[in-house]
Amino acid sequence: MFKVARASQYLAITGGGIEDIKLSKKSWVLPWQRCTVFDVSPVNYTFKVQAMSAEKLPFVLPAVFTIGPRVDDTEALILYARLISPHDKQSNHVNELVEGVIEGETRVLAASMTMEEIFKGTKEFKKEVFDKVQLELDQFGLVIYNANVKQLVDVPGHEYFSYLGQKTQMEAANQARIDVAEAKMKGEIGAKERTGLTLQNAAKIDAESKIISMQRQGEGTKAEIKVKTEVKVFENQKEADVAKANSELAMKKAAWTKDAKVAEVEATKAVALREAELQTQVEKMNALTRTEKLKAEFLSKASVEYETKVQEANWELYNKQKQAEAVLYEKQKQAEAQKAEADATFYSKQREAEGLVALASAQGTYLRTLLDAVQNDYSCLRDFLMINNGTYQEIAKTNALAVRDLQPKISVWNHGGEQGIGGAGGSGNAMKDIAGLYKMLPPVLDTVYQQTGMQPPAWIGTLSK
Repeated sequence: MFKVARASQYLAITGGGIEDIKLSKKSWVLPWQRCTVFDVSPVNYTFKVQAMSAEKLPFVLPAVFTIGPRVDDTEALILYARLISPHDKQSNHVNELVEGVIEGETRVLAASMTMEEIFKGTKEFKKEVFDKVQLELDQFGLVIYNANVKQLVDVPGHEYFSYLGQKTQMEAANQARIDVAEAKMKGEIGAKERTGLTLQNAAKIDAESKIISMQRQGEGTKAEIKVKTEVKVFENQKEADVAKANSELAMKKAAWTKDAKVAEVEATKAVALREAELQTQVEKMNALTRTEKLKAEFLSKASVEYETKVQEANWELYNKQKQAEAVLYEKQKQAEAQKAEADATFYSKQREAEGLVALASAQGTYLRTLLDAVQNDYSCLRDFLMINNGTYQEIAKTNALAVRDLQPKISVWNHGGEQGIGGAGGSGNAMKDIAGLYKMLPPVLDTVYQQTGMQPPAWIGTLSK
């Protein structure tokens, strides 16, 4: 069968005539060969990697990686065809494989950097993650076509970036307020100063102009005294106006001075307030630093205690293992001793059985010889064996011991001759049997009486005392 792959596909052929895997875009597939079509187009993998910085601050790193097989490297394609192509590119197996590589390298790299270094050096951090992940993906024949690392995100319960943004925002707002207050203060002071100078110069010029005018008018009067008097009066009046203008100017200067001092005090207070806010933030950061330091100290102390407990537990486990090994060794030795004893007993029993078998064989040969000697007369052989083994003597001894303490009473009955009873023929024999029965009754009844004390019934008869 002739097969052709699409533009984004390859044929992976295995079987007879192929040493490992043959990659091709089109090829004949023989009946004893197997062909698999796999796609080499890249796939986007979206992850949210949870990592922790060197200060033990957790964060979430959203990332999107575009990953696919390395199509320009035959060895990489063979690796991909062997390890990844049997699975679907969107399957959990491939997702977990890629995610595990990316998460592992990201967490290792993040643990060696501070949060400030990660935040400010996002480009370098991305490049480090890219290089390390690519190094791990090389063993699967994969290549990263594109990697997009998004902004760092806070983990719920650890709002580091949120607090950092609020801090920057508050600092900018406070600085803007201070700048506005300073500019407003300078503008008001400058405006007041220029207004005062303008009024002062105008009053001075006006007074001088009036004095000159009155002098010229006085010079033109006919009566010198009158002119002098009028001039004097005018001068006094002008002096009074000048004094009044000077007093008003002094009052305005005092007001301006007061406003300037108030603005200066307000600026000083604003600066002091800003310093207090900054000092509060510094103390908060110091407290946070001391807290982290205490946490680190407690963590190191707990780690040392944990290591100590682990070492002690390992030592106890080692001792118990050694004790158990000693007990096991002792049990094994006891079992070996018991086995050796059992083997010895078995060997002894076996030898004893072999001896019994040999004895039985010899006795069989002996019996066959005796049986041949008595010409297969089993009764004769039995009597010979019983006599030879003392069986009759043992039977006689046993019977004598059995009746030794009985002290039996022996009664002798004499019935006389049996002649004259019956006659010849069959009737004579019958009468003889009846007579024998009647002859047997007296000794039987007498024996019963002597042994048990019981008398026979009266209809049978009575025994003589």
